[in-house]
Amino acid sequence: MNLTTADQSIPTYTLEKDPIIGNKRFNIVRFDGTLTHPSELLIPHRKAYYLLVLCRRGNGRHWVDMRPYATREQTFYFFVPHQIVVKEESTPMWGTAIAFDEEFLALQENATLRQLPLILNPHNVHELMLAETDVVFMEDLLEKISTEHTQTGHWHQRMLSAYLTVLLTYLSRLYAEQFDRTPSSTEKLLLKKYQSHIDEHFQQLHQVSDYAALLHVSAGYLSEVVKAQSGKPAITHIHERLVMEARRLLFHTEHSLKEIGYTLGFNDASYFSRFFKRETNLTPAEYRATTREMYQ
Repeated sequence: MNLTTADQSIPTYTLEKDPIIGNKRFNIVRFDGTLTHPSELLIPHRKAYYLLVLCRRGNGRHWVDMRPYATREQTFYFFVPHQIVVKEESTPMWGTAIAFDEEFLALQENATLRQLPLILNPHNVHELMLAETDVVFMEDLLEKISTEHTQTGHWHQRMLSAYLTVLLTYLSRLYAEQFDRTPSSTEKLLLKKYQSHIDEHFQQLHQVSDYAALLHVSAGYLSEVVKAQSGKPAITHIHERLVMEARRLLFHTEHSLKEIGYTLGFNDASYFSRFFKRETNLTPAEYRATTREMYQ
């Protein structure tokens, strides 16, 4: 597995530069034995867009946030921005992929999609198990989306957005069934918004009070709701996000501890090291050494 050097950053691939799926805002592509493009093979990278893939047939292995996934038939995979992806080998795959970026979600007709569990991905997961009925339903929708995508005009765009909304809503229901067993409520929505804001601002904001201000609630109320809904203190969610990103950078890059700490909003490298040791029982240097040895 390749590592980025101290003077490099983990590359972020934008949708328009994707050699297979590339398009400015939205695209749908069918894979008929398609191989992974060599430019992505064994290169740790992030995607600056959402990628949804219905895999009908294929094999191989890839990594998302240091977790390996063996590609399985009749499985739905999804990638969201910020996750670090590594593709191990170029193996053929049959299926359909949809890709769209933040600009596409910002369109008025798509604004409500931002709050769907599949888009928020609060559990930082990557795959959904599908029953045969799920596959049949999704293939029908994907065919409709593909047809509308090849057309032009105002009504085709509206139909495309409508079909996509149905697809993402259906997948979000599967997401909730497989990863979130608690019913929706106002408090649950607040928790998801809190987690979404952490994903967006964790490098700059490290205090619960900062997020309470963004959510227009008191820090005390936010702490109470988050603890009740998640079973963890509100500050723990911030710390877990910081640790996750620290682990990504320690494993995938050769950046110094000072550089990584600064990237995560720690001006003092020694404080970053103490924070990481307190959260993981390992110093950053120990974590880097042990994980690389483990995955070699």
